[in-house]
Amino acid sequence: METLFLLFPGRHHVLTRFQADYLRRWPGVTIVWPVTSANHENTKRNPVPYHRREAAIERFSVLAGLRSVVVPIFDTAPTDRFAEVTLKNITVATGLELTPANTVVACSTPAVAALYRGLGFTIAGVEADSTPEPARPWDVLLRLAAGDESWRELAHPATVDVFDRYRLVDSVRSVVNDPVVGAEGGLTATRNYRTYVEAFADSAARKWELVERHVRPGRIVDLGCGAGAVLELADREPALRESDLIGVEIARHLYEECVHKKAQGVFTNANVFFYRRNVLGGAIFPPRSIDTTLTFALTHEIWSYGDRWESLRRFAQAIYDHTAPGGVWINSDVCGPDNKDRKVLLTLDDTDGANPPEPRRDLTGEVAEYVGGLSTRARLDQFAVDFRFPFSYVAAGNAVELTLGAAMDYLTRKDYADNWLSEVQEQFCGLEYADWKSLLADVGFEVDPASATSRNDWIIDHRIAPTATLAALDGTPLEWPVTHVLLVARRPFNT
Repeated sequence: METLFLLFPGRHHVLTRFQADYLRRWPGVTIVWPVTSANHENTKRNPVPYHRREAAIERFSVLAGLRSVVVPIFDTAPTDRFAEVTLKNITVATGLELTPANTVVACSTPAVAALYRGLGFTIAGVEADSTPEPARPWDVLLRLAAGDESWRELAHPATVDVFDRYRLVDSVRSVVNDPVVGAEGGLTATRNYRTYVEAFADSAARKWELVERHVRPGRIVDLGCGAGAVLELADREPALRESDLIGVEIARHLYEECVHKKAQGVFTNANVFFYRRNVLGGAIFPPRSIDTTLTFALTHEIWSYGDRWESLRRFAQAIYDHTAPGGVWINSDVCGPDNKDRKVLLTLDDTDGANPPEPRRDLTGEVAEYVGGLSTRARLDQFAVDFRFPFSYVAAGNAVELTLGAAMDYLTRKDYADNWLSEVQEQFCGLEYADWKSLLADVGFEVDPASATSRNDWIIDHRIAPTATLAALDGTPLEWPVTHVLLVARRPFNT
């Protein structure tokens, strides 16, 4: 049978001049563009949203004189049936039945081409068929990300036009070069987001009760909003019915859950908005435009995944800049103990689990099972190997000698076996209360008297005290220190 269709699968973030010349070699056929990962955007692997990719393909087709059909293909788990799934999606979306008898597949990726070849399709290699091989679309996008303006000569004018009109150049550079956010749009690839969402949902009422009396109506932003649980509670407050409620989240899984909730009618306020942004990527809101900024369990992540003090100060400055005079930043997070660098003695239970002769240095596979099976004392050794913030400790009889901050970093993390490889990337005790007050004053905030540290006695009573004791170097028992901080920081009216 005559070839009627050319199937051209790919993510299609960038279209190239070479692709236009190549596709013109197939006069009279319809080019079918299955755009994969169509439900992903703002990630290193997928920095351009589907609707912008579709716009570029349609403009490309007009300029190149091609007849095209564009079909979004949502991301799926890795499967050897990916080609079959794609073909079925095309049929459902368009009614087109693409078969080896009427279709040639244009694909330069060997693994993907092999899937279609296994179904009997003839393969046209696109870039792989040319000598010398031209720059592939992803190579062009990486040139753009690196600031190499030669990308404009390699990309097709349709892509250049869409990128310029919708200001995609800066956003692509920001996402691709982001040192914090992973390829899939989260802070860490090892985080169990289901556990994470459940934990935040369970604690949302406690968080809202802690901060609601300090909230100033108007434009209210929850940075790092997770799945939007706190904003759900704000949405129910009659006093905030005229306020805008804005959630900002970088993790794709959590942002998508926020959007889903809004679509399902969870929020009654019509002015609820969600944005997918990296809070370390620069200003998100215009100067003096926000009345209340909420951050819960976020600042320790900025400290941990960024450049510590430098990143946190830049973040605080950005919040100050977008806060309206008289507005407030309310920050609730973990906190290091006062005098965190003092040396202490920590005694740990070694009878509640296994005590291997050495900690593992290749921790993979069944991490939760392995870590969960260690004694509290052996788990410290494993923590010292895996923790991204090195600390030292020495044996002192039945105890170990280390800084108070390092002791509390371990004790507040030791029970998170399910998310161990994620938790050991974060430092809870990087700052103590005095550091926070200094930082806030430095950027211009006034610290409200409502600000204070606290100790989570449930964690102490149920997780720490049963397996550990704390003492001064002379053996005098010490009280367990603070674990959390509530900071209410106001921008003065006259600034």
